Amino acid sequence: MLGKWRQQVKQLPSARNLDLPALNDHIPDLLDEIAAALQSRSRETIPEALVEGSPPAHGLQRLQEGFDIEEVVAEYNILRGCIHDLAEQNGISLQGEPFHVMNRVLDQAIGLALQTYATEKALEVQRRREEYLAFVAHDLRTPLNAVSLAAKILEVTFKERLERRETAQMLKSLGRNIQHLQKLVEKIIEENSNLRTETGIKLERREFDLWPLVQALIQDLHPVAGTGSTQLVNKVPHHLVVYADASLLRRVFQNLIANAIKFTPRGKVLIEARQLSEEGVVECRVSDNGAGFPPERLERVFDELENDSPNEGGLGLGLAIVKTFVEAHHGKVTVESKQGVGTTFQFTLPREADVNQ
Repeated sequence: MLGKWRQQVKQLPSARNLDLPALNDHIPDLLDEIAAALQSRSRETIPEALVEGSPPAHGLQRLQEGFDIEEVVAEYNILRGCIHDLAEQNGISLQGEPFHVMNRVLDQAIGLALQTYATEKALEVQRRREEYLAFVAHDLRTPLNAVSLAAKILEVTFKERLERRETAQMLKSLGRNIQHLQKLVEKIIEENSNLRTETGIKLERREFDLWPLVQALIQDLHPVAGTGSTQLVNKVPHHLVVYADASLLRRVFQNLIANAIKFTPRGKVLIEARQLSEEGVVECRVSDNGAGFPPERLERVFDELENDSPNEGGLGLGLAIVKTFVEAHHGKVTVESKQGVGTTFQFTLPREADVNQ
């Protein structure tokens, strides 16, 4: 019977790649439960059984393995059909009380699976929404700092009657950062008002030149870097084209550059990129000659709850954002650091062909 059941369940899209232990996970307990119910000849109705208490929540593993709700229900109904076929082949009647007992156990198991599915999905959506809003809120800090510092510099500029060109440059920086802030705020409002249960990060990939994106970001972060005499250098080739979500990639570079500025109050931050001829992927690097990370902290730099620095409170979401967005592009991010020497963050972006495979 189990062989026939496995053969049919394997036809479900989410079950095709499951190995035998994963496929069988909760079935032995469920069969034992059916056998025990048949032996006890319980006359409980399904509502009465649910009031008394529930057996272990069958199918929880299926949710973790990516089953959708229809597949969760289908798996139990396939088992129901296989038990009926087995009984018929052996001349056993499942009519009357045995029919009632078996259906009670299976229907209760289906109900618990659906309840678990709905609860876990709701919690997953809530976690992702909270994570996304935390990411956006964190990303608001860097452009806000740039706006604040640019405004202060403008104030000093007007007082000292400096060249108009510098004043105009600062005003343009203010305008760009304010526009970026407006887009982020609009996104927060959209996420809060939209009740769709979408999960994951939606990417809007396209081909674009990387150098202008990095150069514009350097210009926007110039007020932040300038206060500490940190030099930002764009070493990205002018001809380099990437295939990515421009908005998310900008936030990746923003967090890496802002992090480098923080730990390099007086020094140099290099932003580099190159196309790997053999693999055809783009490799990006943000390196500095700042304070660096101690080895024990290096292992946790991408953790969401890791502080931005030993002396500052709050959630260290910047590098967690970097990791999340790079992996959403099917890329990989790594870090090398040595105290007193500096830090290098490196990440990859796949080719368009690799993403579409």
